[in-house]
Amino acid sequence: MKAWHFTEMPYPHLPPMEELPSMRVTIPSKLYDPKIGADLYNRYLDEHLLADELGLNIMLNEHHQTTTCLDAAAPLMAAILARQTKNARICILGNPIANRGDPIRIAEEMAVIDNISRGRLDVGIVRGVPYEIFAANTNPTHTLERLWEGVDLIQKAWTTHDGPFNFEGRFTHRRMVNVWPRPYQSPHPMIWITGSSDYDNIRKVASRGFVFATFLQPHDKVKLMFDAYRSTMADHGLPGGGGVAFMPLVYTAETEEEAEKGATQLLWYMNTKTPPQFRNPPGYVGVDVNVKALQGAYTGRTDAVRAKGMDYLREQGVLMYGNPDSVAKQVKRYYDLVGGFDHLLMMQQAGHLDHKSVVSSMTLFAKEVYPQIKDLPGTKMPKVKAVA
Repeated sequence: MKAWHFTEMPYPHLPPMEELPSMRVTIPSKLYDPKIGADLYNRYLDEHLLADELGLNIMLNEHHQTTTCLDAAAPLMAAILARQTKNARICILGNPIANRGDPIRIAEEMAVIDNISRGRLDVGIVRGVPYEIFAANTNPTHTLERLWEGVDLIQKAWTTHDGPFNFEGRFTHRRMVNVWPRPYQSPHPMIWITGSSDYDNIRKVASRGFVFATFLQPHDKVKLMFDAYRSTMADHGLPGGGGVAFMPLVYTAETEEEAEKGATQLLWYMNTKTPPQFRNPPGYVGVDVNVKALQGAYTGRTDAVRAKGMDYLREQGVLMYGNPDSVAKQVKRYYDLVGGFDHLLMMQQAGHLDHKSVVSSMTLFAKEVYPQIKDLPGTKMPKVKAVA
């Protein structure tokens, strides 16, 4: 199992949450202090450099018009870390291709970073979260089609080495595609795709041999997703592909009391306010998914789940905290409940959790937890039935 350090690089220095109508999309930038922001950027980069020193990998993501994520341009951060780190793999999870508009630019950026890092890049390509539809002014009904058309074009651009080719898709029309430089890795960096409730999409990820990743979901839901991935791999006679990844909130401390304090700070991320009109724009998901949601089929990051508190989130595996042995047991328990997984993506910083506390948690995890879980085998390939 590979372990990855992650923070969304939040800006938590805001008025009380109850005074804000939203922490995304419409929040005015006058609430941002560039001096504080500059300190935060450099602090978060320092924590990523520490991850490299500790033997952890690094995950980055990108969001827009939100206080939860200052990383509005993940390729920039990845390029910095590609030059400053030595050993860690760097995963951008991911490039919001449906909202960026030019897949070739993404192919070029990722190839440059892969070369700078000498082949330590993993490339996440995502459709983008619902609230970013408004910032990007994109059509929510097209995001999934844009994702896969962009993936096809990027793969072809990375693997075509004999000069220009023409590409005519539904959304992208390019007369001469000829990407320089080519990626350092051959044939190209591993591709990651995220998802949750769309099992057809999960099967598509598996059939391509990509990594499938999901975030902050209860173990029973994640098992269904991972089973869909594994069954597809088995149906195609594939050896295991890139595997599957899960992201919980993780805080490690010497004592249970200290761990609970840190974990409470991490929950700032779970409790950030987004008005309902931004969470599910019409057409972003299909009618069948919305019907199932109304029936209570999806119990991930909903208001009702948040209200159940820390004990419930811990039992479900969304939040993992405690002393090193306790955290190791929680990871192993989740691993068993979902049928195994390959990548542990840990949000080890959120909200007001300070640098000293994050460094302590990261160090304890790397030195005392990671050795206990590192040798857990990757994606298992049982003969399981795909989810309908």
